[in-house]
Amino acid sequence: MGKRLGAEQIVAKLRQIEILMGQGKSAALACKDVGVSEQSYYRWHKECGGLDIDQAKRMKELERENARLKRLVADLSLEKQVLSDIASGNF
Repeated sequence: MGKRLGAEQIVAKLRQIEILMGQGKSAALACKDVGVSEQSYYRWHKECGGLDIDQAKRMKELERENARLKRLVADLSLEKQVLSDIASGNF
């Protein structure tokens, strides 16, 4: 499995690919030259194609926080259900 890139690295690679494509290279060749799969390029482009580095960093931070909060809500929901079952004698 490949390494995860930071927001700055993703934005830099997107820019490199776009420059190469602007010079007439196909997306496939530009991605190969930069060392990125086409799948990653299109995913990154969809997620943060028009963002600058600070915006991309902030978006990644918010995604991590969102995932953390979702886990917390799931844990609390499970705990609430267990307590509810115990309180009603359904255990």
